[in-house]
Amino acid sequence: MMHCGKRHICAVVACLLIFASILICSRKGTQLQNIITRKIFPQARTVSPESQLCRGKPAQNVITPLKDNRTFIIAPYFDDRESKVTRVIGIVHHEDVKELYCWFCCQPQGKIHVSKSQIEVHSDRFGFPYGAADIVCLEPQNCDPTHVSVHWSPHGNIDQLPRFEIKNRKAETFSVDFTVCISAMFGNYNNVLQFIQSMEMYKILGVQKVVVYKNSCSQLMEKVLKFYVEEGTVEIIPWPINSHLKVSSKWHFSMDPKDIGYYGQITALNDCVYRNMQRSKFVVLNDADEIILPLKHPDWKTMMSSLQEQNPGTGIFLFENHIFPETVSTHMFNISSWNTVPGINILQHVHREPDRKEVFNPRKMIIDPRKVIQTSVHSVLRGYGKSVSVPVDVALIYHCRVPLQGNLPRESLIRDTTLWRYNSSLIMNVNKVLHQTVLEAQQ
Repeated sequence: MMHCGKRHICAVVACLLIFASILICSRKGTQLQNIITRKIFPQARTVSPESQLCRGKPAQNVITPLKDNRTFIIAPYFDDRESKVTRVIGIVHHEDVKELYCWFCCQPQGKIHVSKSQIEVHSDRFGFPYGAADIVCLEPQNCDPTHVSVHWSPHGNIDQLPRFEIKNRKAETFSVDFTVCISAMFGNYNNVLQFIQSMEMYKILGVQKVVVYKNSCSQLMEKVLKFYVEEGTVEIIPWPINSHLKVSSKWHFSMDPKDIGYYGQITALNDCVYRNMQRSKFVVLNDADEIILPLKHPDWKTMMSSLQEQNPGTGIFLFENHIFPETVSTHMFNISSWNTVPGINILQHVHREPDRKEVFNPRKMIIDPRKVIQTSVHSVLRGYGKSVSVPVDVALIYHCRVPLQGNLPRESLIRDTTLWRYNSSLIMNVNKVLHQTVLEAQQ
């Protein structure tokens, strides 16, 4: 009887397992599998996704205001270069924000751990009341936080707080060599031809990714951006900062006293550095009307290999800005199909302003993002290793814009046709893009 009872139990279990297998293969397989597994093996539990374990409201936008309306969160990033911290890139009022706390969601239990942050307002605030800030929290021991909330108090209801996923938690291999960060596109930007020319020059020079922090642009520019997004070159970060703060289009408070300068450019640049820290070997910080032109090398890869070899341990390379005034042009490369496209044809502007000894020539940068802690527009504020100013006979920034020395006669300008070395490839590539975007829309 005892032996027969065991056989009976085995048969029942076998039948249940067969029945379970049949149900699992049905249309509702996944759902039924969980139910059956729990019934046959009561110890088994379906693991909830991490986002379900972490409480709080998932942040929906790139710029998230806290309820104090003095703090704006962009994104948190894991940073273990000195100690295990979560570095939250944000914007704060430099006087009014005194205390902030990180509410960590620890895995695998989803428990909440609260720790006080260190608020580091970046030194380059240029007199504006709001500035870029790092909200830095030491991560708790025996905790592998996947998400964090930020609050001005260690007490409160976590379910009412916005929840952010902590980026850069997992190490990645570089997917690209060069990423260009452009911040911010604003003022209903419509310099379409120059933007396309810059994009195609970046690609010729070795860029695989361009990140654009977009505030506003024309409908035609939207079409061009859509083309580059679908191509896989451009990543758009929506940047509606004027929905939250009174923004200045000037760099200093004395020139236009608003809440924050130049559409929060510095905050966007810092976010771009951390966003690309693990996926790009180099990050290039310049504007859409600027191109770093190598004079001794055919592209950025060979240029940077040479510069790194000559300057071991250097992670910040600064390039001199040179103005090529849009008011001075040549009759060369007057391409008729381009004349209907809004914007500047850079191939027609090859005269640059001479240096002024009494005026500092600002620089833009190619950086190793892993060696940068905080950056400004023309220099790195905090970083590791050395900075090097690249000589103008190695490379310079081609910056085609309104003149800074508008009263200079043409003969005082320096004719510099370095850009023309790339003219055949540039013209061909620009034409391809125009025919698929702007010229197609005009037909």
